[in-house]
Amino acid sequence: MTKYYTGKGDRGDTGLLGDGRVPKFDLRMECLGTLDELSAALGLARSLLPSRKHDALIVGLQRKLYELMAEVAATAENVDRFSRINTESVVEIEKQIDALAFDLESPEGFIVPGDTTSSASVSCARTIARRAERRVVELAETGGIKNPELLAYLNRLSSLLFVLELKLIQESKGSHVTYAKGKTA
Repeated sequence: MTKYYTGKGDRGDTGLLGDGRVPKFDLRMECLGTLDELSAALGLARSLLPSRKHDALIVGLQRKLYELMAEVAATAENVDRFSRINTESVVEIEKQIDALAFDLESPEGFIVPGDTTSSASVSCARTIARRAERRVVELAETGGIKNPELLAYLNRLSSLLFVLELKLIQESKGSHVTYAKGKTA
């Protein structure tokens, strides 16, 4: 039988990808926890999609997040071994945003999440993506990571999730956008 516990973290520390351990409250671990939470939120959003039309997009984002997490979890000595997020990653997510937004009706103001279950779940994932971005920016500012493409990727990811939220509302027959200023579309 496989054991699903090691007991190594019972004293409040955890291992990195490489030599060394850090306290579980370390900023790097906060980043990883938030990115993991984002992946779980994307999984929930994927399970709530009304069709499988955007399933591959979300699974692709989740897989890319695992690559990003590996780089954040890597020690300075072996970060190159785990570095996968690059300029091409950012260009690819920009292409995904452009493809989703191609025939999208632009909102006329700030929207209030909740017009559909699936769009609301994507909105939750978007807010977690923003928090993950803030944590990773802080880690970069303190010298914990060096790759600026991680920041650009996370910034684009939240934009993609906003566009996906709008797309899901638009695709839902009979749904409308609820605006913060009291109007609906």
